[in-house]
Amino acid sequence: MLAVEGLKAWYGQAQALFDVSLTVGEGELVVIQGLNGAGKSTLLQSLIGIGPRAQGRIIWQNEPIQAWPAHRRAKAGLGFVAEDRRLFTALSVKENLWIAAPSVASPSAESTPAQRFDRVMALFPQLQTMLHRPASQMSGGEQQMLALARTLMTRPRLLLLDEPCEGIAPVLVAAMRDALLQLAREGVAMLVAEQNKILAQHAQRVLVLTSGRMDSAA
Repeated sequence: MLAVEGLKAWYGQAQALFDVSLTVGEGELVVIQGLNGAGKSTLLQSLIGIGPRAQGRIIWQNEPIQAWPAHRRAKAGLGFVAEDRRLFTALSVKENLWIAAPSVASPSAESTPAQRFDRVMALFPQLQTMLHRPASQMSGGEQQMLALARTLMTRPRLLLLDEPCEGIAPVLVAAMRDALLQLAREGVAMLVAEQNKILAQHAQRVLVLTSGRMDSAA
């Protein structure tokens, strides 16, 4: 599904990733662990095409996409949830969700915006009571739920998640974990960067990134 070969990345003259290679298969949950500064965010940003200068091969569905802009990668089925959430804070919860929905339906199940909206409401019932609340007035955990729900409105086939359960209230951590594991059971592939090991125990594979280098896999 996704294959990364010899990925390198630089911020100016400083190299952040060194020959990183990995794969994610259909329906797999793959976790990348590493300390702050290890390069986890840089890796995910490079995969979606919004990160620093990068070199290497990124193969998605047997097609090289490293030259594609971010919007084309997203349209092809890569969904990215950044650690900083990147919400439209002046818009309501409902507006944030609907603005992400492709207007063109596909022949697949849950293809219409209305069906996807119902699906994310079922996954995150906490959002139902705050549909008209500005995103700026949500807690960090609620914003994280909204960021994931908004990405799901784009019909992703692979989720790239940057610390989805970091720095939020324990009750919301449990809700996020349960929603992600439900998506995994439904066959949504995921590549997750995390420090807290909440999803690692459920992953098919755990990769360790240290100082921009992939150390080992389990």
